[in-house]
Amino acid sequence: MSDELDFGLDAFEPADENSEYAEQSFWAGDLTVLAEHHTTPNGSHSFVLAHDSSVTWGPSENQIRAIKVARDLNQNTFTFESTYHSTKSFAQNWLIEHGCPPERISQVGDDFMKPADDRTTSIEQRLRTSGDRYKILDSRTSDFDPCETWTLTRDSVAAQAPIRVFLEEGDCDSHTYTVREGAFADEGAAQHWLDDRSTPLPQPPDYRGDAAALRTRAALTRSAGASAITSVGLDTQSAPSVGTAQRLSPGRSM
Repeated sequence: MSDELDFGLDAFEPADENSEYAEQSFWAGDLTVLAEHHTTPNGSHSFVLAHDSSVTWGPSENQIRAIKVARDLNQNTFTFESTYHSTKSFAQNWLIEHGCPPERISQVGDDFMKPADDRTTSIEQRLRTSGDRYKILDSRTSDFDPCETWTLTRDSVAAQAPIRVFLEEGDCDSHTYTVREGAFADEGAAQHWLDDRSTPLPQPPDYRGDAAALRTRAALTRSAGASAITSVGLDTQSAPSVGTAQRLSPGRSM
């Protein structure tokens, strides 16, 4: 990863007005690069994931910036695209959808907060590779109390409660963060929860289905274990060893 971000555009001209404006308003000193990928050997494309400190003064402004620069090496022109996101996973999704190899932009530098648990890692992986599944409706970023970001989306494949809120909460003491997903029937209900926060974030129906499946499997396991022990009691010559009996128990609560 480079110490100072430089797209090397001195020998190129902007291909359109939007690219010209984007380059002129771009200031590398405001950015802390989290991940980047530059194509080789011809250097036709650059993809950058960064934190933009210039927007931290604005209340609720999103601070994670995704940048794509495409160079036409025959015409010596370039296009410059940039978007802001509340979380790095949505910014990574944008970069991947615009041609960046996922493995090149998925890992961020050590200075960035780390996921606090497996659920956070799983949700972020899904968001990165979800394509256009989630339509972003609104988002907010807060650096103060609470230190959090949220993204309000519509899930195009959800059969129930298609409005999804992705809430990221940071812990400055441990330098970690969690991401949780909430499900709502409509935007009004989601916005009410975001404004109120008097109840827990409602889990998506598929989460509840997974939990129920785990409980069912656990019950079947316990039932099978009890049946085996009952059968053993009818035939004392077939009694299992202590080690076998121990292996019947899953050894952890579900």
